[in-house]
Amino acid sequence: MDFWGTVLVVFRRWYVTVPAFLLSLAVAFGVYRTVPAVYQSSAVLVLTVPVTGGSVPSNPDYPNPRVNPLLNYDGALNVSASILLQALSAPETAATLGAPPGGDTSYVVHNGSANPELLANGPFVIIEAKSPSAEAAHTLVVKLVARAKLEMAARQQVLQAPPSTYIQLTEMVAPTAPLEQRGGKSRTAAAVLALGLFAALTAGFAAESVAPALRRRLDRRPGGRLNLRLRRRPA
Repeated sequence: MDFWGTVLVVFRRWYVTVPAFLLSLAVAFGVYRTVPAVYQSSAVLVLTVPVTGGSVPSNPDYPNPRVNPLLNYDGALNVSASILLQALSAPETAATLGAPPGGDTSYVVHNGSANPELLANGPFVIIEAKSPSAEAAHTLVVKLVARAKLEMAARQQVLQAPPSTYIQLTEMVAPTAPLEQRGGKSRTAAAVLALGLFAALTAGFAAESVAPALRRRLDRRPGGRLNLRLRRRPA
């Protein structure tokens, strides 16, 4: 059936399609109102080399300069950022921070790429937390920032790097105020509305198909139009 034929059926069976359309609008609005809101807070950290450099001057006790092992190769800050991303993204870390996998509160740590193993985006640590509670989302980002600094210091301490060469984590963007994310609610409501419109069209075509058969059945009942015509016919 072409477009205009469909429009004709919709208008001809308006007593079916219009109530179905209104019902779909009501259901979509109800779904939009009942879907819980999700708030997102984020922060951006950057890894930097200390002003004193990545090594300490040589002295008689140490003929060779003591170099921070994490700064002793090309792309050192990028590699260090990747190590930090893997540590913060571990399920054990998420559980200790109050965001276990599968819970309502979650977070993502990346460097600007969907694949944290890619190092081309620079020494950035981007933190994004989502939760039905605005306060919980913001608190989680604050915890992640503090945990990132602890993780970075702990790994350099394990490698026995001189404290003066420790890589520093600078908050380029402090934990932001939580913002409500309406995209999920809107997509859900739009999907429900689309299903409602499809159901309205289906109901209209069903009524279009059933109406002729129902009319013929009514005509054949006692007192129907067909029997009235037969009784009025002369003998």
